[in-house]
Amino acid sequence: MNARQEALLEIGRYLQARHYRFVTITPESHRRIAGRDEHREARDLRGIFGWSRPFHTDLLPGEILRLMEKADCLESDHDLLRSSVRFSTAGDGLYVHSAFPTIGADAVFFGPDTYRFLNLLDREIDGATRAVDLGCGSGAGGLSIASRVEQIILVDINPRSLELAEVNAALNAVGHAHFVRSDLLSEVPGEMDLIIANPPYLIDDHSRVYRHGGGSFGEALSLRILREALHRLTPGGRLVLYTGTAIVDGVDTFLEASRPILEEAQGTFRYHEIDPDVFGEELDRLAYGRVDRLAVVGLIVEKRRGSSSSHP
Repeated sequence: MNARQEALLEIGRYLQARHYRFVTITPESHRRIAGRDEHREARDLRGIFGWSRPFHTDLLPGEILRLMEKADCLESDHDLLRSSVRFSTAGDGLYVHSAFPTIGADAVFFGPDTYRFLNLLDREIDGATRAVDLGCGSGAGGLSIASRVEQIILVDINPRSLELAEVNAALNAVGHAHFVRSDLLSEVPGEMDLIIANPPYLIDDHSRVYRHGGGSFGEALSLRILREALHRLTPGGRLVLYTGTAIVDGVDTFLEASRPILEEAQGTFRYHEIDPDVFGEELDRLAYGRVDRLAVVGLIVEKRRGSSSSHP
């Protein structure tokens, strides 16, 4: 790791030693809480590294402030300071990611979708030889299943994601993770028996990597993952895809778009709605003017044994 990563790792270990815990909520809920007068400034570690509040220098030891400077995550906020990264917990894991609000083009997101994704993986993953976390972001998904697979490859197109994912692997004592910068599987050679993915599934006016899925309602990237993954899985291999779908006049638009791909695939699939109503504030936007609701779903595809994979 580089010096910036080493500094972030030491900050994370400082928080672990103090039994730091923080559950990250939706940006809209966070915005509401941040607007309360009593929460304008940080008063503890959770305020600094969880709620992304400005803080006075006397809240942290000088060594941690120096580490934050070394990690390039210490920013000025008028007469106060602010951290440009957050640390969230999920189960026994601690993960560093971008601070609130996640407005940067290379922001690394962590939130309720992450927790739902981890719950899906906990139910579905019982082992694999070569697993890939596609569009890994903070790396939470792949790192959470690392103890159940022989090899885990964390893949993202965003270099900032890979930088933080490498720190998170060290924070969570995962020594057998590999990191690849790639547009989906283009730079990942060979076949794999497990692919997991929690891609962006919204329409974002600024096309931010962590948020924009493309297509009519944000489904394009998830459909591309479905197509590419099915060509790279070994016989008997599985894709576990957590994504969103726009429901229009009662029709699940992602499922309908997926059907031709699934019908051509040599295998079986299961599909279920995990949460029927997420990111309700998005429905005010023009892009979702015809949408009844946004839901998140789980799609698990198993490639039929005896079928062949085709890949470069």
